[in-house]
This record gives sequence, structure tokens and C-alpha cells, in this order.
Amino acid sequence: MWLSGVRRVGKTSLGQSLPSVEHFDCELPRVRRVLEDPQQFLDGQGAKRLALDEIHRLDNPSALLKIAADHYPQIRILATGSSTLGASTKFRDTLAGRKAEIWLTPMVSTDLLAFENMELRHRFLHGGLPPFFLAEALPERDFQEWMPTGQKISRNSFD
Repeated sequence: MWLSGVRRVGKTSLGQSLPSVEHFDCELPRVRRVLEDPQQFLDGQGAKRLALDEIHRLDNPSALLKIAADHYPQIRILATGSSTLGASTKFRDTLAGRKAEIWLTPMVSTDLLAFENMELRHRFLHGGLPPFFLAEALPERDFQEWMPTGQKISRNSFD
């Protein structure tokens, strides 16, 4: 299973919240070293469910996923990454017929109900990404980091 979406939409949080799933953060050098030999790694997993977060950080992520799909059908993998993964040169194989894709969207109306805040002004100012929406103050610094370089946003833009 391939879970993608924009940065900070909640992919990691979702992967970590799944019951009976062992989580591997591929941003960590130790984890990348463990995953360098996909066959050795998968041989030690049995029939587990795994979350490979930020899989694009691996040297050849498609090789790991292809080997798992073709030779370890008892292992279920949730791979997460940003929306640009499909265009990444690290993915040398399309994995056609070997994956299901899910796009995690920013918050929708039912999410606003769940967070008990349907105020439209709050949604416009804070955006639809959970950490921004839940922030008490307008997270301008986080917006600046998230927005492409050169674009600026401030509270005055919405008044």
C-alpha cells in the first residue's frame, strides 16, 4: 500500500497509529542501513505488517517493495512519502500490479466536525493540515517553512 500526500498532512501519524504495525522511519540512518539488504530484512519479518515511513530516503525503494511483493506475500507494507514520490528518480520501477495507492488529503468537512471547529475564518487562516489547524495561534513560521521559497503569508493577507 502506498500512502502519499503533501508534507505535514498526517502520513506519519496515521502510520504510527495503526495497530499491530511495526514502524520504520527511513529518515534514520540506522534504519536505512538495516534496509540496505531487502532480502535479509524481509527474511526476518515473518508475517508482519510494516510501515516504512519516508521510503524515498532509501537508495532504491522500489527494489525493496518489488522484492516484498513478489517473494514475501505474507508481509504487508504501508510505504509513506510525499506527493512527489511518483516523479522521483529513485523509483526505477512503477510497481504496476503490486501496489494500491492512497492519497491523504488535507482536512475535509467531516474532520472539522470531529475537531469541533467549523468556523470558516479559522479554517482559512490556519489551513487544512492538522498541525496548522489545531494550533491556537496562527502558525506563520510553520506556513513560511511549508510554502515554496519566496512566497510569504501573513494574517494581514486575510483581513
